[in-house]
Amino acid sequence: MTFTPHGKHLIAGEWTSSDQKFTSAPATGEAYEFSLGSAADVDKAVKAAEDAFWTYGYSSREERAAFLNAIADEIEARADAITAIGTSETGLPEARLQGERGRTTGQLRLFASHILKGDYLDRRHDEALPDRKPLPRPDIRLVQRPIGPVGVFGASNFPLAFSTAGGDTASALAAGCPVVVKGHPAHPGTGEIIAEAIHAAIKTCGVHPGVFSLIQSNSREAGEAIVQHPLIKAVGFTGSLGGGRALFDLCARRPEPIPFFGELGSVNPMFMMPEAMSKRSAQLGQGWAGSLTMGAGQFCTNPGVVVAIDGPDTDAFIEAATKALAEVSPQTMLTDGIASAFRSGRDRVAATAGVQEVLTSSCDLRNATPYVFATTGKEWLANEQLGEEVFGPLGLIVKVADFDEMVAVAHSLHGQLTTTLHMDEADTEKASKLMPILERKAGRILANGFPTGVEVSEAMVHGGPYPASTNFGATSVGTMAIRRFLRPVSYQNLSESLLPSELRS
Repeated sequence: MTFTPHGKHLIAGEWTSSDQKFTSAPATGEAYEFSLGSAADVDKAVKAAEDAFWTYGYSSREERAAFLNAIADEIEARADAITAIGTSETGLPEARLQGERGRTTGQLRLFASHILKGDYLDRRHDEALPDRKPLPRPDIRLVQRPIGPVGVFGASNFPLAFSTAGGDTASALAAGCPVVVKGHPAHPGTGEIIAEAIHAAIKTCGVHPGVFSLIQSNSREAGEAIVQHPLIKAVGFTGSLGGGRALFDLCARRPEPIPFFGELGSVNPMFMMPEAMSKRSAQLGQGWAGSLTMGAGQFCTNPGVVVAIDGPDTDAFIEAATKALAEVSPQTMLTDGIASAFRSGRDRVAATAGVQEVLTSSCDLRNATPYVFATTGKEWLANEQLGEEVFGPLGLIVKVADFDEMVAVAHSLHGQLTTTLHMDEADTEKASKLMPILERKAGRILANGFPTGVEVSEAMVHGGPYPASTNFGATSVGTMAIRRFLRPVSYQNLSESLLPSELRS
């Protein structure tokens, strides 16, 4: 199957054009022209989503599960074409796109299975106690209900799994919420072919066409219009701290504030326990090098900071890591803007007082090569700027004087998606002292692994205290993500005929 983008939006079941256009900037291959979404396009899409909610929001779990599975089927039917346009636009290798496509369809099928089980509904029933003294108790039942139309922003670094039909869209559709997606301009053709798959599933399943719309845009207008539209009831976002915070503030300033579920930034620190370092420092250094450069370091869980006690074992770790990193070839970054921001971040770190260069390289245009810097625990604690994310293959090693200073570094951290402990059994006592701190700092704590793999499962949390995410009680990966787009409703003394079908006996 071949695919040539037509550059249109999908709004309420119709492919529509805008007068204004923008041109894609692929890593390789042909550039295409795409319609530039306006506030008027967003208004049409959101109103269609609201209209769709009156049927889709009250559809059965079986109907929604069939729809999610149909989307997965349609994506798989376009497999080769998706890989071709995705690799052209992003520069990601074919194997990465193929794996990400599998993750995307797997997420859709996982949510289909999850809603069929019904556990997410959190159904509760307090039976009436008419004879209770001094006052009788009414019959009260509770169930989770969908909130309404949801806005979703495509992510630059995951053109499939976190974009058009990614985790935000899948969980919202599973909950019963129509979705309006603002496509990411880094991969508009990939967004379009995924929208075609969703459109085909809508027709196959007889779903209201307003249940999904895709607005293409490379400007702020469409995104701001989505978060400010009075019919949008929540927003899912994966991206930069600056862009996400601006949208979060817009959501909070609305006449009716809405939740903004933003995944924004994290340096994902790894704490190297002394016994583990004494036994396998070189192995750990090599492992870190591989994780740091995976996907050109363009993962939100990239382990950008290592905290280790200064000494020969840490020197051996650094030697092994730099040797492995020196062999890494230049990698293509997702966009020219991301590559430019990476170089700016590199320069900021290099110019910081108390920071030493460990491994330098040379990168230009859209290429990235690894960089490693080192500092002391004292300098880290004195300079909050060192904890800011650099999106790309850049690592900072914090050499602490002793374990007490390691604890102080842990206390100084801002919110993180992940923290990691590399430890042996003999490190358990020290690790136990760190655990209460790390639990307050991150949504996921790992032992003896690297955080760049995020399992899509029941128990996964991909989120954390700000600035890792804007809502620490949520996750954007795993089945618990559906909770973002539901709200509890209690029904008191209602006859069964008026209750939601999920509460009827």
